[in-house]
Amino acid sequence: MEDVEITDVHDGVETAPLTNQDLSSVSLTVGELLSQYGWYLLAVTALLYLLIQHLSKRRSSQSSSSSTQPSLQDAALVARRQEAMEAARMKMQQELDAKAEIFREKQRQQEEQKRRQKIEIWESMQQGKSYKATTRSSPTAEEASSSTTALKPKSDKKPLRSAGTSFKCSCKYHFKPSEI
Repeated sequence: MEDVEITDVHDGVETAPLTNQDLSSVSLTVGELLSQYGWYLLAVTALLYLLIQHLSKRRSSQSSSSSTQPSLQDAALVARRQEAMEAARMKMQQELDAKAEIFREKQRQQEEQKRRQKIEIWESMQQGKSYKATTRSSPTAEEASSSTTALKPKSDKKPLRSAGTSFKCSCKYHFKPSEI
């Protein structure tokens, strides 16, 4: 049975028997195309994808812009928002102006206080008193009240070394702690 050949007869015309009826020839052809033009096909596919994305974004933006047409309500809403923003700006500017005025007043007071101290120092110098004595002896009530830092008293800590002992070392010099 192996030697039997089947032939189709069509009106007396004989045709050759069909061989290789699977898709291996198609896969070989596709493989050859991809190996020769693969990078080109990949680039064309990527460009086509980007073009489709761009066109879909453009279409969606056109449809959204045509659906949101300005109306009278929108104009009134915009006007109210602008008025509210302007009022808020004015309020903030007034607060800033008030703070600036307070700061200027404090600066004037400090300058006046410095001027008074200089006059007191000059007068004490004219009388023959020392500069340091006048500044220490005459703290004004304003300075005492405005001063936020308090002077810390010295703590009663024991010294690390006693004053009467000398260092003992193998060298020929012996020092007392008061000499060092």
